[in-house]
Amino acid sequence: MEEARIDKWLWASRIFKTRSIAADACKNGRVTVGNVTVKPSRMVKVGETVSVRKPPITYSFRILKTIEQRVGAKLLPEIYENVTAPEQYELLEMTRISGFVDRARGTGRPTKKDRRSLDAFLEDIE
Repeated sequence: MEEARIDKWLWASRIFKTRSIAADACKNGRVTVGNVTVKPSRMVKVGETVSVRKPPITYSFRILKTIEQRVGAKLLPEIYENVTAPEQYELLEMTRISGFVDRARGTGRPTKKDRRSLDAFLEDIE
């Protein structure tokens, strides 16, 4: 195969758990190929770079092989190369560390544990 649908490729390469989630990501503009948002039916070729935005970071993958059938996790290095910038992973780590500071709207007041964690975090900064 020289070409594959982007939604099938994202599912087959285990970037998304289901094909419908991959298709929804394409429809909502979270998947780009060459800095252009794509539809789920877009055909991708070997050598193209696919960017997938999964907040808070954007993953980038270079396609090494086009597939439409799901493969085992051990075969993934043959399918794509992860070319995500190291800054993105630093951003993910910072979000993980300070996750209690950025509360989702409407989740209510912080718990006592959250408040203590926030106080400890702010003391470390000072």
